[in-house]
Amino acid sequence: MNNNYPRTLSLPELIGKSSYFLFGPRSIGKTYLIHQQLPDAKLYDLLDSDTFSRLARRPKILEEELGDPARIVVIDEIQKLPVLLDEVHRLIETRNARFLLTGSSARKLRRGGVNLLGGRARQARLYPLCSNEIPEFDLLTYLNRGGIPRILPREDYADELRGYCDLYLREEVTAEALVRNISQFARFLDVMALQNGEELNYEGIAGDCGVPARTLHNYVQILEETLVGFPVHSFRATKKRKAIARSKFFLFDVGVVNVMAQRGVIAPRSELFGKCFEHFLFMELRAYLGYRRRDAALQYWRSTAGFEVDCVLGDLLALEFKSSDMVTERHLRGLKALREEGLVRDYAVVSLDPEPRRVDGINIYPWRKFLADLWADRLLP
Repeated sequence: MNNNYPRTLSLPELIGKSSYFLFGPRSIGKTYLIHQQLPDAKLYDLLDSDTFSRLARRPKILEEELGDPARIVVIDEIQKLPVLLDEVHRLIETRNARFLLTGSSARKLRRGGVNLLGGRARQARLYPLCSNEIPEFDLLTYLNRGGIPRILPREDYADELRGYCDLYLREEVTAEALVRNISQFARFLDVMALQNGEELNYEGIAGDCGVPARTLHNYVQILEETLVGFPVHSFRATKKRKAIARSKFFLFDVGVVNVMAQRGVIAPRSELFGKCFEHFLFMELRAYLGYRRRDAALQYWRSTAGFEVDCVLGDLLALEFKSSDMVTERHLRGLKALREEGLVRDYAVVSLDPEPRRVDGINIYPWRKFLADLWADRLLP
C-alpha cells in the first residue's frame, strides 16, 4: 500500500553541518524518511537484534566503520542503547562526524545520559502527517483515521489503530515507564484519552485513576517524554481579566485518541467532530511551529469569568476554532475580550465557513484557506 507522502521536513537541509536528534512517536515515518532522503547514509537500526547486539558488545564499532567522516551516520531508535552516546560524542569532537540520532522516547535518553553530548547535537521533531503532506486531503477521513502514515490509507484503519495502541502505547510505553502498577497506568491512558484537549484537573483525574496526585504528575511527564502527548499551557499575561493557570493536554494523534476513547465513527456536525477539529488544528499549528523552527508559544486563554480563546500563538495571533459553517457575533466574545488587553497582534476564527470574511476586525477563515495560508507562511510575520 502506498504511503509515500511528501514530508515537510527535509533531512538534508536539517542536518547541514550539525548533528541532530530527531524525535517522534513510533510509526510516524522516521525510518522511511531516512531511507528516502538520506540513501547514502550509514544506517544502524537498533530495532534489528543483530545490529543492537553487535553495538552493545562493542560501541567502538561506530568509529571502526566510520570511513569518510563527511558521510552522515544514522542511529535509528537511539534510546534503545543510550551507552552509544559516549562514542557519538567522542566522534563528533575528534572526527567532526555528523550523526542523525532518531528516537521515540526522550525519557530513556535522559536517563541514559543525553546531556553527555553537551549541546553538540540539536533537536528536531517529526510529527504525524499534516494536511499539506496528504494529496487530496479530506478532513473527515483525517478526523477519523489520524495522521500515522501506514494507517491513514487503510480501510481497516480502526483495527490497525487498535493494534497500534495495544502494542505501542499499552506495552512499550508502559514497559518503558517503569511503573509499578501496569494496570493502573493503563487506566490512566484511557482517562487521558477521554480528557484529551481538556484542562488538567489533577485532583479529578487522580480520583478517576485511583492514584495520588503526585503519581499523576509523574504519569503525565511520562507521556510527554515518550512523545505520546503534549501540554498546551495557559496564556496568563492578561491584566484586566485574570487568567486561569491550568494547562490542557493533547495526545499526539487524533486517530489514536478516537480508538482509546472508544469514540466510534466521527460524524459531521457532531460534538465529537468539534473536538476532533480542534485537536487537528492544534496538531497542524504545533507541526508548523516545529518544522519552521518558530519559537512562538502554543497556548490557550481562559479567564476566571469564563471568557476563552482556543489558541494563542505567542503575541502574534489569537484563534478560535469553530466547527460551524456560519460564525456569528456570539462566537467572537472570547476574542473580543482578549483583544481589549492589547497583547496580541491579530485575531481570527477558523471554521467551516465556505468563504473568508471579516467581522468587527476579526478574520473568519475557512479551515482550508487558513491552513493553505499557514503553510505558505502568509499568517505569521
